[in-house]
Amino acid sequence: MKEIDFEALTKYLDSVVEMGVPSVDMIIYRDHKVIYRHMNGTVDTDKKVPVSADQRYLMFSMTKVITMTAVMQLVEQGKLSLEDEVGKYLPAYKAVAVQGESEKHPILMKHLVSMQSGLDYDLNRPGIVRVLKEKGMSATTRELVDAFTESPMQFVSGTHFNYSLSHDVVAAVIEVVSGMKFSEYLKKNIFELLKMTDTFFAKPDNTGLEKLAQQYICDEKGQYVPMDQSCCYQLSDAYESGGAGLVSCTEDYAKLGDTLACGGISADGVRILKPETVEMIKVNLLGEASLYDLEHNMGRVGYGYGVGMQVLLDPAKAGLTCPAGIFGWDGAAGSCITMDTATKTSFTYTQHVRNMGQVYGEVHPKLRDMVF
Repeated sequence: MKEIDFEALTKYLDSVVEMGVPSVDMIIYRDHKVIYRHMNGTVDTDKKVPVSADQRYLMFSMTKVITMTAVMQLVEQGKLSLEDEVGKYLPAYKAVAVQGESEKHPILMKHLVSMQSGLDYDLNRPGIVRVLKEKGMSATTRELVDAFTESPMQFVSGTHFNYSLSHDVVAAVIEVVSGMKFSEYLKKNIFELLKMTDTFFAKPDNTGLEKLAQQYICDEKGQYVPMDQSCCYQLSDAYESGGAGLVSCTEDYAKLGDTLACGGISADGVRILKPETVEMIKVNLLGEASLYDLEHNMGRVGYGYGVGMQVLLDPAKAGLTCPAGIFGWDGAAGSCITMDTATKTSFTYTQHVRNMGQVYGEVHPKLRDMVF
């Protein structure tokens, strides 16, 4: 592969800060070695505190990559199959109502991981509202996830792609299969093995959390303004969102990226997945209608979607020069991860701005082209 122009990359990252994003941080690994690290900007409302190496961020949907790693460990061990019906583990999902359908339908695990379950991202679903009213901040992951089925799915499982609460349901399945709280499973089977010592679940409100970068939001004028330190996807204090619940730092998260890019083995020689399991993650699970949804509803032109991550299928169609097969995902505050098993290269990019469409359409693709 061609060598990365680190000088140009640094200049580009600095330009992102110059356009108003408060802070950026990026790490590139190649075959277990950090070959690049650059950070710039500030992490407080007064714009005086410089971003630090151990800065924490709300990771939002970057959580999904970790949840998918966890579920594929269980698949690899034969404890569940992606062909299984979700109802095998969560009885509330045995047969779910679907809008416009007289019959009830099952949801398969492969449709959960690939966002083809028929769920949506409505955090005010009647079931969620009911459980929170009854149980308050002590409502558990399982209680809330079971309640998702109290309103109908948008379509029959497997027929369309809709970005949704599907991976929160996967977290509940992991709890049932492993017999552990989701956070405990992640800690024992991923975080401790990879020495990810600064990764844990957020609370609904994270005011006062040490080292947490100030969260910003892009307003209707395109200005980046400070917002509260909330993670709305953490539905209660006891809830653990498999789709969007974690706090992490760039250094921690980059260890996961390096491990997956190197076929599931860490820099310390600890294996969390087999190479063939990592390759399974990269297999596109979307049919024609779902690929259309991914392109037109999420703007992911030239991409497919495997086990919870986008996979580049057609670089030319995407307008990219990087190779087919790179995979990863991003988060609601603009962070992203991209990995390539062919070159054992990965990068983790973090920032902390909500509602910034430009980061997905411009910044992330530019970074992918510059790295790969």
